[in-house]
Amino acid sequence: MNTVRKHSHKRDAVLEKLRSTKSHPSAKWIYDELRKDIPDISLGTVYRNLSVFKDEGQIISVGVVNGQERFDANTREHNHFICTGCGSVLDIDTDIEDALSAEVERRYGVEIHSRQLTYYGKCPKCRGRAE
Repeated sequence: MNTVRKHSHKRDAVLEKLRSTKSHPSAKWIYDELRKDIPDISLGTVYRNLSVFKDEGQIISVGVVNGQERFDANTREHNHFICTGCGSVLDIDTDIEDALSAEVERRYGVEIHSRQLTYYGKCPKCRGRAE
């Protein structure tokens, strides 16, 4: 069943805010940013719309970082780096995983349709801090 949603300026604003950043924000960050221009928006509205966008394939979840789910409007296949220090999330665009995928297919006899790799470590800013 295909349901038609009414047009919503708040829904549009949520998606546009996510598309306007590469920081892989949380719902709370999006909410805080939107409240500057849309004071009556609720955190629940942001969460509901992010869930709809995720279900529709318009956005992806990067996963939970520092206790908050993070989102990405870039839905093409790519990987992420998550800093274990500050929690920043970076897109990693590389073709090196193609060779790894080919080896996995060869070794295990599987057929890979998609992949999602996440790297964890310290970003340059956190690497420069004394431990």
